[in-house]
Amino acid sequence: MIKWIQQLFSSVPVADKTDNMKKFLIVGLGNIGAEYVNTRHNIGFKVVDFLARKEGVSFETVKLGTMAEFKLKGRSFLLLKPNTYMNLSGKAVKYWLDKENIPVENLLVITDDLNLSFGAIRIKPKGSDGGHNGLKNINFELNSNVYARFRFGISDEFKKGKQVDYVLGEWNAEEDALLPERYEIASEIIKSFGMAGLELTMTSYNGK
Repeated sequence: MIKWIQQLFSSVPVADKTDNMKKFLIVGLGNIGAEYVNTRHNIGFKVVDFLARKEGVSFETVKLGTMAEFKLKGRSFLLLKPNTYMNLSGKAVKYWLDKENIPVENLLVITDDLNLSFGAIRIKPKGSDGGHNGLKNINFELNSNVYARFRFGISDEFKKGKQVDYVLGEWNAEEDALLPERYEIASEIIKSFGMAGLELTMTSYNGK
């Protein structure tokens, strides 16, 4: 009888938390639509687009966005581009964290930052939204600001009252020429986040 009970329970699948810890949700923030493709505000989309091409994977339409997935040494990287527009990015983030049962410590959000010079990188474990509407909505939906974010500097070279035009404007020729090198570093950062962890990634890449 005891042996039968042991066999019964041994046949019941148990969720493996270790597997969940090997899944990472990488969210590039941006706005959908052809008019936004090459704008500064869409750097998050551009970074994950570059990494997907580099890894030979394609984005597919999923609920609340498009997603591509690649694996590296036993870890799964889910690259998400929300299609909710920037102001509602948190809906997609929360949905996919819950659906894939990914712990929030395995979430990395890539966003533009006016307070950093062009191409500058700042990786942080938490923080305020800094006036960024995408981060603001993620904070609201997750009821927390404790998640990793990768801020990509777009600088603040705009005249007074022209912030929106600047953020939704396209890169100038000089910036455009320098972006591929920054995309390469951004790809390394994403992989490092999943393979080496947040602390080592910050130590290795902040300021580069």
